[in-house]
This record gives sequence, C-alpha cells and structure tokens, in this order.
Amino acid sequence: MSTNETRTVGGEFPEDPSDLLPEESVLSLDEYLAMHAAVGHRTRYEILYRLVHGGEMSPKELEAAIDIDDSTLHYHLKKLVDVGLVEKRQRTDRGQDGLYAYYRATVFGEVTLTDGIDELIRGEREFDEMYDGSEES
Repeated sequence: MSTNETRTVGGEFPEDPSDLLPEESVLSLDEYLAMHAAVGHRTRYEILYRLVHGGEMSPKELEAAIDIDDSTLHYHLKKLVDVGLVEKRQRTDRGQDGLYAYYRATVFGEVTLTDGIDELIRGEREFDEMYDGSEES
C-alpha cells in the first residue's frame, strides 16, 4: 500500500482540496466523492466487484451471483450508473427477440475498485504479513 505517496500542488497541500484536481479535470471533486460514496455500500461494492473481475453481466446473472432480488439490484445498479462507475448496454442476443440489458464497469469503476477498496485490503494483508513475521522469537 502506498501510504508515503502524497499528492500535492507545488510540494504543498492546497487550502481547497478541489485544487488537487488538474485544471482540465474530467470530473469535479463532488463527482469523485459521489463515486466513492456509492461504492461504499456493501451491495454496490459487490456489484462493482463482480463487473470488474467477471466482466459484463446481465441483471439475471448479477441476481444469481449476489443472491439479491430484482428491485434491490436495479436500485443499486441505478446508483452506480448515475455516478459513472457502471454503464448499461442493451443488445439483442442472437436468436432472441427484443433487447437485453447488460452492465459493465467503466474505467472509473475499475480504478475506483482496484486502486481504492481492493488496494486498502491488499495493504492490510501486507501490513499483517510484515508484522506477523517480525514477532518470531
């Protein structure tokens, strides 16, 4: 875990945290915070985790994987789509009538998961291993 890497502007912490963003930032600080808030819910984290590590999935596949009912799943999917962590795609499957919805993680979703929560979990493991090994007598 990279705890010693501090992002600053000109070597100092800016008074306003939004000044950490590049001048031509794609998102505002509030949009970044909304992404992190959305993935902070256990069900939304699990949905994003499945989509990042398992690829595109239909609502039925997500329901089965997470063991969640349809209305709850769609509520959480909407939140993830609204903040830009997940995108909904519709397509017609070969030999089928009508459109089918599929969800996949966006680049922001992948980065938020892998460089966010997953990184914190990996860091805890590294920390535990580092200190577990030092207690040998």
